[in-house]
Amino acid sequence: MSSTTDTTDVPRSIGRVLDLLEIVLAEVECNLTTAASLSELTPTTALRHLRALETRGYVSRDVDGQFSAGPTLFRIAAGLRNDGPIDRLIAGAQPYLDQLAEMTGESTYLAVGDGRTATYVAAAEGTHAIRHVGWVGQHVALDGTAVGAALRTPGQVCVRDGAVEADITALSLGLPTVDSMHVAVSVLGPAHRMKAARQRRTTAALQAAVASLIRDLRLEEEVAS
Repeated sequence: MSSTTDTTDVPRSIGRVLDLLEIVLAEVECNLTTAASLSELTPTTALRHLRALETRGYVSRDVDGQFSAGPTLFRIAAGLRNDGPIDRLIAGAQPYLDQLAEMTGESTYLAVGDGRTATYVAAAEGTHAIRHVGWVGQHVALDGTAVGAALRTPGQVCVRDGAVEADITALSLGLPTVDSMHVAVSVLGPAHRMKAARQRRTTAALQAAVASLIRDLRLEEEVAS
């Protein structure tokens, strides 16, 4: 399983376990054959690591041999969703996502990256009858995507056509690090609407919305401190 982050400080055995856990979460459900293939491990090695994860409750295995997220992960996730950093980020960003969708007519998204993938955690639907929807909770690769480029170059609007979905144009802008999180805001719409003139207007609206969001987030940090 390839990675865009520096893994030289991660012991090989730990890296294999983490790769398998990420594969199970990304696939939602997967069997041993799939997990071994995607992790580039032998079935014997993959099974040994998956059993260790199962013992600690990080994955569960049903009677058909399908692995999925386990109770330990659900417990950890429940704790993190108790007014944690992502909740505060979403609460602060949602008004700007809504405003940006209204101004551009296109759907807007908030993504958080971990150096390997980007996960869309909030959205506001566009106003057009034909609009992009359904990416909240989705994971996308960083390589070749607008959101990936934006997360790597905060402050620069990045544009990609058809990188994740055919006929979809994405414009993304990364923020400075927020509570140790790498964050980007994106505007997505059908490529036939997102021509040069509309891209220029969308870029300006995206920059203004992100600038206001950054000011609000920094103000909250100052109040909290």
